[in-house]
Amino acid sequence: MSVPASAISVATTDPAGQGRPYKGAMTLTPTGDLGTVLGLWAHPDDEAYLSAGLMGALRDAGRRVVVATATYGELGTPDPLRFPPDKLAAIRRDELHTSLTLVGVHEHHWLGYADGSCADIPPADGADSVAKLISEIQPDTILTFGPEGMTGHPDHRTVSAWTRAAWLATGARGRLLYATLTPAFHDRWGALNDRIGLWSYGNPPVTPDEDLAVRVTFTGAELDRKIAALRSHASQVDGLVAEVGEETFHRWWSTEAFVPSN
Repeated sequence: MSVPASAISVATTDPAGQGRPYKGAMTLTPTGDLGTVLGLWAHPDDEAYLSAGLMGALRDAGRRVVVATATYGELGTPDPLRFPPDKLAAIRRDELHTSLTLVGVHEHHWLGYADGSCADIPPADGADSVAKLISEIQPDTILTFGPEGMTGHPDHRTVSAWTRAAWLATGARGRLLYATLTPAFHDRWGALNDRIGLWSYGNPPVTPDEDLAVRVTFTGAELDRKIAALRSHASQVDGLVAEVGEETFHRWWSTEAFVPSN
């Protein structure tokens, strides 16, 4: 594995098996703790921002990683005349395939919902679609948004709710982890995040370091790989890179963090 163990902070569960994380994080490789990982996200590129580095590290170590995406992200453009939904959906499917390939992930599932419509789907139907995946894959760890949806997007919040309901319905096997942000992230990038309107749907998550289940900070070639995976989503990130600058974009999402679900 190319990422040094010291770069990956993973909290273990208590020895009584109750699933409660220790407050003090232990330094481990993810291979011994996360097992088979299933990531559940709303749109192409969500997985890259929040977990591309970790996915690459896991695949380097031979772990199975599966990703599921609820929608094709076909509304993700300020220029729908140039990129009507059918055209953009095809572009974003190809971008996601390229991005996942760069981090060594070759198992992907589309849930097939319309972009922006997840909150309109009967909750039981959405949860059932996720539960079928969980039953098929039998993941040890599930990664998804927290209840606030990271940026607060309704599709993000809904996918989080579906995932938690499905995890409980399938026996709460393994552990469910929510993507979060650290105080250091907000301290360093708060002004930039506010300037671009990243939290336009609500308040972002923040989790103290001692409460994290997983914290990964990448540098060097591993960070380069994550940025390449992100840049593969060119329809979404090219304009952002032009706005914030190459160097800033390269460092902005270098840390990935997850907190145990309650």
